[in-house]
Amino acid sequence: MKKTKIFFTGLLISVAAVALPISSTLAASQYMDFFKPTPIVGSLSTTAWGASVVGPRDQSNGLEDKTLTNYVYWDGGIIKAPDGTYHMFGSRWNQVDGHYAWGSSVAIHATSSNLYGPYIDQGMLWPNDHDGKGHNVFPLQLKDGRYGIVASETLPGTMYIADNLNGPWVKAGNMQIASGPYADKFTMSNVSIMLRPDGKYEAIQRNGVIAIADSFVGPYVVQGSGPLWNQISGMETTNIEDPVIWYSGGLYHVIANQWNAGKAFHLTSVDGIKNWKLQPGYAYYPTADFIRYTNSTVNHYTKLERPSVYKENGHVVAMTFSALDVEKWQDGGNDKHGSKIIVVPFDGEGLDSTTSRSAAVAATSSSTVSTASSSVVSAIPASGSSSGGSKGGGSVSIWELLCLGALFCALRTRRLASNN
Repeated sequence: MKKTKIFFTGLLISVAAVALPISSTLAASQYMDFFKPTPIVGSLSTTAWGASVVGPRDQSNGLEDKTLTNYVYWDGGIIKAPDGTYHMFGSRWNQVDGHYAWGSSVAIHATSSNLYGPYIDQGMLWPNDHDGKGHNVFPLQLKDGRYGIVASETLPGTMYIADNLNGPWVKAGNMQIASGPYADKFTMSNVSIMLRPDGKYEAIQRNGVIAIADSFVGPYVVQGSGPLWNQISGMETTNIEDPVIWYSGGLYHVIANQWNAGKAFHLTSVDGIKNWKLQPGYAYYPTADFIRYTNSTVNHYTKLERPSVYKENGHVVAMTFSALDVEKWQDGGNDKHGSKIIVVPFDGEGLDSTTSRSAAVAATSSSTVSTASSSVVSAIPASGSSSGGSKGGGSVSIWELLCLGALFCALRTRRLASNN
């Protein structure tokens, strides 16, 4: 009789999913589902430079040379100044030389009063050092309130520091890697750095090698034994690049792009070092309809690379991409093809609600009987609750409740068996 009652109790918990507001969770099953409609800052142009496949687009979004007579742009991390100005950091080179002249790029700074643009090019960041050279330009705020930039690929992880986002940017040296058996695995390509909640700096590079340091310049101690991509079940391992790392919703996140397939992946970890998990679906891919304006017009760029996140109040609210309208080899200069930096809004609060809940469910399933029993109850929110995000709100998915129902049955059966 007791076992029958337990079975039906678990079944009721599972079936209760149907009665809960689940539409937002089901709609947002992968990272890409949390992109939001992009506001139109200027107007949608049908005569802007670029391939017709892109569609009508807002040239005032992000940073671009609207006439494509001077420069093409790449990278694009954003930091908001105390006065409310948005500062974008990237690289540029002469458009006449085509895409493969990126090796001659210089590091630049642009500003806007609007997160989405238009951003105005303010010139080179360090014109008197390496003649302004810079690529893979990545900015962050340091723990002492100052600002830092690391430039890799064309520079050996060279680091610059400024008291003000307008500069001057002073060279702090090259990124230092502590000696160790895997130190040579951390090559200076596609370097992204974040300030961890514990005050340490965590860096990741092209191959997914992670290193941690107490100071911005280092020395950074390589974690693990090699590329992260090879250690994650189900993860692609070839042609992965452009990782960006951040912390939100109680988890560390990485987005990395597979350049040949044009698909990006979303990874999460509790400590940012080990036990990384590949999240379902894709972070983004160019042929998907995720760059959608508020009037439902969609843009499709051929290449979307160098992803970066912009956070407010602990959540991602926008992402930037280096956007190219054709394949790289098709951009030859003076041909109406080129690259710009775009800014796309994102529901980071909804993402964090969903990924944090999934992590909690996973932790519950591996906990002790007593801990798991209480976790089952706390994991189910009130029917009308909401996280405030447009997707991935307070409701739980059918799958999660089925799992919780099954777990409840198993735990109760195990407890009764132990009592007998």
